[in-house]
Amino acid sequence: MRIFTVFPLLLIPVAIYNIIALSGREFATTDYVRTRLDEDFQAVPMASDTLWHITPGHALIALTVLLLFFELLKSTGFGRAAIMNHAFSMVLFIVCLVEFLMLPAFATSVFFLIMMMCLLDVMAGFIVTIASARRDFAVSDGFAD
Repeated sequence: MRIFTVFPLLLIPVAIYNIIALSGREFATTDYVRTRLDEDFQAVPMASDTLWHITPGHALIALTVLLLFFELLKSTGFGRAAIMNHAFSMVLFIVCLVEFLMLPAFATSVFFLIMMMCLLDVMAGFIVTIASARRDFAVSDGFAD
């Protein structure tokens, strides 16, 4: 169970995108990935008598936002597992940044948004850790903010 607190949950959408982008015999092109992410795969009837068309790209962004919420909750933890989670989140962001800059199949808006959520996870983790460390330091010295 501890492994779920150490590894970043945002690895799931990044892995899904990698499967989409790197499927086939060779690396996919940007156009191929955009086409796969922009095809309708679900249509939901709305109360306004219209259809809401959901694409794989939309679903992947929604999944990433949901997992980012849980990552932000995990960032409030402390101890060795939280520090390892922050480190793995940083590695995941760096991998996403390299893929975005170097591989054509990753130069899409969907992957850019996933990468930005990875950055937010890293920033939130370090900010929460620093804020709680400052609070603990101030309390242990007898000072209150």
